[in-house]
Amino acid sequence: MAGQTAYAHDLRMSGLLIGAILRSPHPHARILSIDVSAAAQLPGVHAVVHAGNVEQRRFGYNNDNLPLKQNKVRFIGDEVAAVAAIDEETARHALELIRVDYEVLPAVFDPFEAMDEASPPIHDERLDIKGNVSMRWDFDHGDVDAAASRAAVIVEGNYSSPQAAPAPLETHVIIASFDPSGHLTVWSPVHMVFMYRKALADCLGLDWRQITVIQPSVGGSFGGKIDIDSHDFIAVMLARQARRPVRLAMTREEEFTGTRTRQPIHFRLRTGADAEGNLLFRDAEVVSDNGAYNAWGSHAMLVAMNTITSMYRVPNSRIRCAVVYTNKNYGGSVRGFGNPQATFAVEQQMEEVADALGMDPMDLRLRNANHSGDVTPQGMEITSCALSECLQIVRDQSGWDERRGRMRDRHRGLGAAAMIHVGGGARIYSSDGCGAMVKVDDSGQITLISGASELGQGSETALAMIVAEEMGVPLEAVHVVNSNTDIKPWDVGVHASRTTFVAGNAARMAAAAARDKLLETAGELLGAPSDQLRIRDGAFEVTAEPERRIDFPRVVRRRLLREGGSVVMASSFYDPPTQHQDENYRGNISAAYGFAAHVAEVEVDPGTGMVRLLNLWTAHDVGRAINPMLCEGQIEGGAAMGIGLALSEELVIFDGRIAAPNFHDYGLPTAADVPRIVVNLVETIDPLGPFGAKGVGEAGIIPPPAAIANAVADATGIRPRAYPMRPWEVKRWIDSDERSQVIRGKGSSDHG
Repeated sequence: MAGQTAYAHDLRMSGLLIGAILRSPHPHARILSIDVSAAAQLPGVHAVVHAGNVEQRRFGYNNDNLPLKQNKVRFIGDEVAAVAAIDEETARHALELIRVDYEVLPAVFDPFEAMDEASPPIHDERLDIKGNVSMRWDFDHGDVDAAASRAAVIVEGNYSSPQAAPAPLETHVIIASFDPSGHLTVWSPVHMVFMYRKALADCLGLDWRQITVIQPSVGGSFGGKIDIDSHDFIAVMLARQARRPVRLAMTREEEFTGTRTRQPIHFRLRTGADAEGNLLFRDAEVVSDNGAYNAWGSHAMLVAMNTITSMYRVPNSRIRCAVVYTNKNYGGSVRGFGNPQATFAVEQQMEEVADALGMDPMDLRLRNANHSGDVTPQGMEITSCALSECLQIVRDQSGWDERRGRMRDRHRGLGAAAMIHVGGGARIYSSDGCGAMVKVDDSGQITLISGASELGQGSETALAMIVAEEMGVPLEAVHVVNSNTDIKPWDVGVHASRTTFVAGNAARMAAAAARDKLLETAGELLGAPSDQLRIRDGAFEVTAEPERRIDFPRVVRRRLLREGGSVVMASSFYDPPTQHQDENYRGNISAAYGFAAHVAEVEVDPGTGMVRLLNLWTAHDVGRAINPMLCEGQIEGGAAMGIGLALSEELVIFDGRIAAPNFHDYGLPTAADVPRIVVNLVETIDPLGPFGAKGVGEAGIIPPPAAIANAVADATGIRPRAYPMRPWEVKRWIDSDERSQVIRGKGSSDHG
């Protein structure tokens, strides 16, 4: 770690102003008036913007949001006005001079209360939004009621997850600058640079052809920076009014209170099985508290739906989903995107079903495991799957058969959880594709210009390895360029564990085309057909006569430096063979699906309720590990985040205000909280992935909350219904006389 990487916070330019945002102190209020005159007259202030003096349009998935709020605020942190000044101190002083008169309105923070028709409407000005339920999604497959009548065991339970923060080390930041011709350049650590550019143009009435987006090095995102947000538009408004570049960076408190979070999701889930342990149905009611507005994060419910219908073979399913407005900060597309929450419910209920049947939970999982060639009720086509192998690996490594259910006298337990997640993109737009260009210069240096962005996940290395392998050159011969929309080809953006799969296929196709051009020229020089040549150790050689060889740069120069010569360059665009889900939520949304299984071992102190995670064994179906070290790092990092979700992370909110908006109090796991993590990479060689690879970026975070909850249940006999499992809550569960939490097939289980 040399400290030489330049992030957006580090960028400096002539005339740069500092932006700051005035935010609502109320969770729900009407804006009666705004007076910015004193702020505008403060020396050093160059711009003051509010809804009354800027052009803006609605944005967000439901077009329910404005960058600067007009007439109404809907959570503590909503953007009301903003300033740009010569320094941070002046900008903050200017905010203090802005006078806003509010009429405070009743607020609602609980999604179930918000669904009541008597609750205060949060978007009452929108005629197309009735009440506080912004979206409903229902799915039916088969006949759940008929299946329930045949079930030997039916288990029912409620499961909840909290609001949590992605908590990147780098806070959100944007620099916006107009040149004299009116061309806008923005520097932003956003995932989806082309979608971001379009959103800027649409909301602010700009010509998107006059916008350049540059992505600096990203200091962490975990999904929090996937989408455009109010501060992005506000920075551009300030730069336009000031006629100078503006940097708008969130403070750590603003990062917690004013940017998007992981949404709380509540599940009421029923699962039925026959006496042999074959799953017969799942029946779910799901409520997502998505906060004050809808961004792409509202679609986390669709991922939760996929898990309920498609994790294991489930012949009948019924799901009723509601996305609900509340007066809280709103949900975003955080790593795992609804799957940690859904897996927490599904995988706990699998162990409850097994206990009710008197069956080992691993045997139940193996009996119902997905397999290659399966098509799930929602039309997900599983082309490669090592779920059974993953389950067996963690079963063996953890000593499951010998130790599960036999350590309660020592307050220890084992718990398992598996997962399914997209591993080849997810079609959320008309295209899920990515472009790539490969250029070879006269020195033999290869440049991959990729549409895919690097967020710190190691995609540049993986893509360079794919190109190097395809072209037969050393890795150091490949350089990746991917940060500027004026240069890079189109890509929908980094999401859904898609980069290695989608961008990797695009890179491989472009590399193959460039290689073929060079093989043609090498054949001319060597006097042999191109199909009888190969590239090895940086040279072209005749396969049958390896002594007949010519070095790589000479071939490039021969193609370039002659009459009628040509640049060695090739391009490609890979759009995976996937589908939008139809109106019934059916369709193969991803070209590949990843699977994994984890086993957690915990020790619970019955006196304090402290849960100590001792070991975590993981096995992940990765297709093919292009870079095993990067794969292991992704899984370990994801698992560490999952451990934090399970045991300590929650945005505690009182009357709409986040109680601890800082790293000191929030509850992020530290190195002391993360035990030995055993990572097993299981290769299935997916038929569509580049060299058989599929995505693994989100998979690690998904199983740990469920696996740890199951381990706590094994250690204590108490079934956790919510996470995080903090000591005082676990202690309360243990001491409670209300035994509805107790497992062993009673309480929450209904035996048919």
